[in-house]
Amino acid sequence: MQFQQLLYFVAVAETLHFTRAAERVHVSQPSLSQQIKALEQELGAELFSRARGNIALTDAGESLLPLARRILADTETARREVQELAQLKRGRVRLGATPSLCTGLLPDVLRAFHDLHPGIELLIEEGGSHDLVRELARGALDLALVVLPLPTPSPALTTVELLREDLVVVSAASAPPPRRPVRITDLRDQPLVMFRHGYDLRELTVGACRAAGFEPTFTVEGGELDAVLGFVRAGLGLAVVPAMVAARAGRDLRVTALARPGLRRTIALAHRSDVAPPRAARELQKLLMATRRGTPAPPAP
Repeated sequence: MQFQQLLYFVAVAETLHFTRAAERVHVSQPSLSQQIKALEQELGAELFSRARGNIALTDAGESLLPLARRILADTETARREVQELAQLKRGRVRLGATPSLCTGLLPDVLRAFHDLHPGIELLIEEGGSHDLVRELARGALDLALVVLPLPTPSPALTTVELLREDLVVVSAASAPPPRRPVRITDLRDQPLVMFRHGYDLRELTVGACRAAGFEPTFTVEGGELDAVLGFVRAGLGLAVVPAMVAARAGRDLRVTALARPGLRRTIALAHRSDVAPPRAARELQKLLMATRRGTPAPPAP
């Protein structure tokens, strides 16, 4: 089994068209078809069904696809690692994070990292913890900031607790102030602006309300972080958000603490256990771990 064969296989699997796949990988269509046929002979199974000109993955092809993507991703990571120059003058870090962490934690950390290593390209992917774990597993990310506990714990991932953060209630500054501090039971009679399904914050808030014996009432639901804050500013209801996000939200939002024991979330840094992160990712990892210890980032050289 050759690297090029896996590359051609993934191209056909994603385009479901041999000619377009050949154009994507810059080879002739007959050469691509020949390599796919050789791969099928090597594996002893057909990877594509070709009924009436329609291309579809067979069961064998479906099984091979995630493995092939992972091999290609790992190969690309290795290539970039080897090609990085000394002193981290170039490279790439693929970091996943939940939207609230992109807003609250990452701006300062990424600013410090960029000052230290201006030649490193930073690729950020926002998503819920479940999606980020899946992207890590298939080799599409080097590191991810996730919320613990993970929805589906994976033995293939290493997670290190980074910090614990309080959640707070935000409301429009122009609206009547809520009770201080807000008890979870106080949310029973309050309209809430709620995140879309898949947000860790949605699960935390709804779970806390149900544990208190009631179902929360939503005036608006389904938004991303910026949309939720905008709806709160418009006076459509309250929202439960991380304290770091609230600190950056602006004066047009009122921030109210939750009564003890309150709500907290645990943030962890995750990476694959079977593959060491690239050198540039390890440098970013050091800065994030410094956040856990509460130590300042080192000065730029």
